[in-house]
Amino acid sequence: MNEKAIKLLGGKRPKDKNSWITVSIVVALFAVIEIIKSTGHISNLLSGLLVPICMYITLAVSLNLVVGILGELSLGHAGFMCVGAYSSALFSLVTKDAIPMTWLRFTIAFLIGGLVAAVFGLLIGIPVLRLKGDYLAIVTLAFGEIIKNLVTILHLGVDKNGIHFSTESIAALHLEEDGTVLIKGALGITGVPKSSTFEIGFIIVMITLLVSLNLVNSAKGRAIMAIRDNRIAAESVGINITTYKLFVFSLSAFFAGLAGVLYSHNLATLTANTNNFGYNMSISILLLVVLGGVGSIRGSVIAAIILTALPELLRGLSDYRMLIYSILLIVIMLFNASPKLVALRERFSLKKMLKRKKDNKKEVRADG
Repeated sequence: MNEKAIKLLGGKRPKDKNSWITVSIVVALFAVIEIIKSTGHISNLLSGLLVPICMYITLAVSLNLVVGILGELSLGHAGFMCVGAYSSALFSLVTKDAIPMTWLRFTIAFLIGGLVAAVFGLLIGIPVLRLKGDYLAIVTLAFGEIIKNLVTILHLGVDKNGIHFSTESIAALHLEEDGTVLIKGALGITGVPKSSTFEIGFIIVMITLLVSLNLVNSAKGRAIMAIRDNRIAAESVGINITTYKLFVFSLSAFFAGLAGVLYSHNLATLTANTNNFGYNMSISILLLVVLGGVGSIRGSVIAAIILTALPELLRGLSDYRMLIYSILLIVIMLFNASPKLVALRERFSLKKMLKRKKDNKKEVRADG
């Protein structure tokens, strides 16, 4: 595959300028928040939202690789997040005394969480990516629910005789007196070190953004978008569709696993329920992608920031909080998708206005 093949498929090389703008916005927001924190003027509410915002940005951008860039609808992103969260939390809990250096233990935990999620993405993607459309969405949704339910019934412990696991109860583990229960079924994992910070979350966001934007601006990215736009034409010029699909699916799962590590190390107790890793979480992540604009990395970042902070900022309105939140979602959706509003927005966009002003100056000079 070469540049000529991409042109035949109708693909366009994305502008690096847009990528730099997106990265600059994130860096500027980080600098502003750090300045506010250093002066001590940040509220406890906003401080508690910083790590979740980083987590949701990572999830939204990573899912956009599958939904927006590859063009496949996946509803199992919460499952990959769950795998990353539990595998990293288990590692941190077991090695808390063996690896006293927090930064080293946390770095390894990130690698483990991301790689385990990527392996699950690869294993699930091999049979699943043969499907498309609604069928793919249903199967990935089922995968996420299976993972959540398996983790909920899993009991894991360790003693001098080795590792024991059961799907019944803690008593069924038959641990010795010196044994330790690591996973307690529906009660999850307790005692995970709270190592997640806003600075670490920012690093994960930047890694996710830089990798995703570089992918989109590369030859591989144009090949992936060619598959999205016209699968038959892409295959006819020698693009290996299966390979690219598995690559994007695994990469997206890897970043979802990193988000899971952030999540698990931001809580004292990690449990797998519907709100954390179930259907609701997958839909919430998809909502960020859709409202931010399918295929727009910058839109995913902005939507994740606004929609994560908005419910908490409206908490003082009590009973009207979710009503206002729902109305705002509808307004944002109409603003992004309504043909008339899109045309109106483009007409009055700064870029268009500057172009018209420039054209008018040229006409005046020509007349003169």
